[in-house]
Amino acid sequence: MTTTETETVVTTTHPATDPTARASAAPLVLDHLDHLESEAIHIFREVAGEFERPVILFSGGKDSVVMVHLAIKAFAPAPLPFALLHVDTGHNFPEVLEYRDATVERLGVRLVVANVQDYIDDGRLRERPDGTRNPLQTVPLLDAIEAGKFDAVFGGGRRDEEKARAKERVFSLRDAFGAWDPRRQRPELWDLYNGRHAPGEHVRVFPLSNWTELDVWRYIERERIALPELYYAHEREVFRRDGMWLTPGEWGGPKDSEPVETRRVRYRTVGDMSCTGAVESDAGDVAGVILELAASRLTERGATRADDRLSEAAMEDRKKQGYF
Repeated sequence: MTTTETETVVTTTHPATDPTARASAAPLVLDHLDHLESEAIHIFREVAGEFERPVILFSGGKDSVVMVHLAIKAFAPAPLPFALLHVDTGHNFPEVLEYRDATVERLGVRLVVANVQDYIDDGRLRERPDGTRNPLQTVPLLDAIEAGKFDAVFGGGRRDEEKARAKERVFSLRDAFGAWDPRRQRPELWDLYNGRHAPGEHVRVFPLSNWTELDVWRYIERERIALPELYYAHEREVFRRDGMWLTPGEWGGPKDSEPVETRRVRYRTVGDMSCTGAVESDAGDVAGVILELAASRLTERGATRADDRLSEAAMEDRKKQGYF
C-alpha cells in the first residue's frame, strides 16, 4: 500500500456475540392495541382497493370518532378518501352535533346527513308512541346509501356491544333491500375479505369487530383523541324511567310521574336522547372512565340503550331490516 492510499477497515459484529447488534436485530413486538390498530388499518386499505364509493357512518360518538382516526392514519399523509354519513334522528344531543360539525370542518371532508325529521314531515315515516326515533333510522340510511351509490359502508360495531353484532363478519353483505341474512355470512379465514356483491347490493364493513369498549377507551387515551364532553362526568338534569337516567327533551320525557333530578352522570354511548341512558359516575377524564369500565360487568348497550330492551332479538330484527 502506498502512502497516498487510504485504508478502509470494515468491522462486522454478530448478533450472537455483540449485545448492541442483538438488541437492534430483535423483532418488533406489538402490544394488544397495536395489533387492533394494524388490523383496522388493513381493513380500511382493503376496502379502498376493492370498492368504488365507500362511506363512513359518523355520528360523533366515540366508536365512529376512533374509526375516522384510524382511517386518517391508514392513508396519511393523503387526505381522508371517504365521505362521512350521519343519520340524524332529530333527537341527537346538541353537544354531539356540534362536535360532528367541527370535526367535518377541521378535516375538510364531505358530510352526508339523512334527516329522520324530513321523513316524518312528508309522511314516509310515522312517529312512534314511545317517542324514540332510533328504530326509524333504517329507511333514511338505506335511501342515503342508494342515493350516494355507496357500495361499502363502514360501521363501528364491536364484538362486545350486543349479541347480534357478534354474529357479523368484518365484511357483511347486504342485499338489494339493505337486509342482513346471517346465513349469507362469508368465511374470513386468514384475514381474507370477500367484497363481491351484485348490482344494488352493498357491504357493511366493521373495522372494530375485534375491539371491546375498554379497548376503544384505552386507544383514545393512547392517541389522545378528543371526544364530546358528554362522555365524562358532569352535572345534568335527568329523570328515571325503566331503571335508566334519561335526558328531558321534546321527544316526550318526562311524564308527570317522573320527577327531574340533577345528578352527576356521564354517557357510555350518545345516540338518540329518547332511548340513551346516562350512568351515575365520577369519571371526569379518560383515565377515570377506563378504571370504571374495568370494574363494570354491564355491556354498554345493555346498561344504557332502552331500545335494545324491547326483546332478546331486538337488535337482530332491526339489522335484518337494514339497520346499522
